[in-house]
Amino acid sequence: LPLLTGSMQLAEETVPAVMTIGDAVSQGVIDNKTLGYFMGRIYLFLTAIGIKTDLLRFRQHMRNEMAHYACDCWDAEIYTSYGWIECVGCADRSAYDLRVHSASTKKKLCVREHLAEPLVYEKLVCEPNNKLFGPKLKRAAKPVQEYLESLPVEELAEVKAALAKDGKATVTLTGTAVDGDYEITSDMLTIEYQTKIENTREYTPNVIEPSFGIGRILYALIEHSYSVRAEDEQRGVLSFNTQMSPFKCLILPISGNPSFKPFLQNTARSLRNVGVPARIDDAASVSIGRRYSRNDELGTPFAITFDFMTLKDNTVTLRERDSTKQVRGSLEDIVELVKNLVSGSVTWDDALAKFELVDTTSEADAESATE
Repeated sequence: LPLLTGSMQLAEETVPAVMTIGDAVSQGVIDNKTLGYFMGRIYLFLTAIGIKTDLLRFRQHMRNEMAHYACDCWDAEIYTSYGWIECVGCADRSAYDLRVHSASTKKKLCVREHLAEPLVYEKLVCEPNNKLFGPKLKRAAKPVQEYLESLPVEELAEVKAALAKDGKATVTLTGTAVDGDYEITSDMLTIEYQTKIENTREYTPNVIEPSFGIGRILYALIEHSYSVRAEDEQRGVLSFNTQMSPFKCLILPISGNPSFKPFLQNTARSLRNVGVPARIDDAASVSIGRRYSRNDELGTPFAITFDFMTLKDNTVTLRERDSTKQVRGSLEDIVELVKNLVSGSVTWDDALAKFELVDTTSEADAESATE
């Protein structure tokens, strides 16, 4: 992935580093592999629909712009005529929401998973002496106990060592109604390792939040797909891939000859029956070259043309939008070819190798003269 990290931005670097997701996670660039997985899926989606890879990057949020709930956040940014614009945000919210709700409601908001085999382990446990602990600490007794139980094992072990050595330890409470320093003594509680047996595992689910700006993505896709013909800048082309093109195939006759009409409707029906959206352009008053061009501007990738050879041998031509090359084959074979091209099971190069290539030089000259 092309990654513009926070440290690179602080150094005023603008060229992203290209790293594998595995390397980025292992080096601490991306916080965790789950976040990396979703970033990878975002990249695959954007490139699959036609976003250019050299105009796509992931920018890490700086600490001063990171949302309060996120432990790491990346924006998929796409370069357009407006510069780099954020199109997808991917934030690791961790378990922030559930932890906050749990703390406020004093209710466990976690998942309980039944274990196939019990989990046996040693745990450092606080056991207050209720006869002394409550009376000495009064209102602070419960907050002090909760504080001790929330300590990491290493810190709780330090309290245990202090009680064993000095017979006392100091606990400092903050963020409670009874903030302050409290002294606990070895007769008020014991801290010992106990053997625990668990038949269920409890954990708080984390959340990865991808957020897609569909309007921005579509605008960027149109920019990345638009070009003009080298020989004529008035002829625009939207080079959508077949998955993104609203219509996959254009069906048109070379002239207004009424003999073509049954072919048009039957072919459109055949394509739609195999899941290929198709449209008919039978405006015979307009040159075939102009009809090709205006459908190129709509992003239609293929065009089936019925000409006077069709009436003789039931063959048609199939034109590919980007190369403008055409091949000829039987109507049945061409319909099957379009279905396979749209599904991605064959490529246009495969079609060129299998079908007869049509010489369109004279047609192109006539087309240019007409336009």
